[in-house]
Amino acid sequence: MDSLRMIDQWPVPNAAAVVVRADGTVAGAHGPQDLAFPLASVTKPLVAYAALVAYEEGAYELDDPAGPDGSTVRHLLAHTSGLAFDERRVMAAPGTRRIYSNAGFEVLGETIAGATGMDVGSYLREAVLEPLGMSATALRGSPAAGAVSTAADLARFAAEVQAPRLLHPSTVAAATLEVAFPGLRGVLPGYGMQAANDWGLGFEIRDAKSPHWTGSRSSAATFGHFGQSGTFLWFDPHAKVACAALTDRAFGPWAQEAWPALTDAVLSEAGA
Repeated sequence: MDSLRMIDQWPVPNAAAVVVRADGTVAGAHGPQDLAFPLASVTKPLVAYAALVAYEEGAYELDDPAGPDGSTVRHLLAHTSGLAFDERRVMAAPGTRRIYSNAGFEVLGETIAGATGMDVGSYLREAVLEPLGMSATALRGSPAAGAVSTAADLARFAAEVQAPRLLHPSTVAAATLEVAFPGLRGVLPGYGMQAANDWGLGFEIRDAKSPHWTGSRSSAATFGHFGQSGTFLWFDPHAKVACAALTDRAFGPWAQEAWPALTDAVLSEAGA
């Protein structure tokens, strides 16, 4: 895809991008596909996927208690446990506010470990990474932001999410297309307060958010995540494509300008 060559103009030392069709085939790739980058918060969809595998395996139910009093696994996945952004301080009753929480995902990692008898990194590897052939991906720190991966590996994950083999399609649909605890206000990191800061289970759902890190051509059903390390992964089910971009420059004004432009170009080239 010629649109991916836009990353050559980004003000970053290194960048790689890939587009994956809904049938799992790669529509285009540009940049070093096997170079490992820190994912920052793009770690969360990977860990969320592992959490959902554990749920389907019977390790727990999504509405089992986890985190602060009244919180559940579902609340942790949907950033509605009430925990603060980066500390285990309760700021709201569960289910009443969308507080984007790294601390909540760390508690989620502990919940996975307690239920499966494996640390979250090992469980992620055995439940998701190894079955998908994501050999270059590893969790090296917090389950909120500690993974490293490559464009080639994220292409494998993008293919899985669009045509699930590790999870039942209904589970993936509930995590990516259905708003968990709808109508909650909250801050979208980097983009400010949103009247309806909609999320699924581990995946942000675009809906009517504005401004946003995806493009003007992106459908409201678009879901995914971006990371402060300068990475993103989005899925547009209307266009039937997913796109990942990895860089080694921290998110900032450059990304707020460059990412929507790339997204719109990709969607245009894909016929959306």
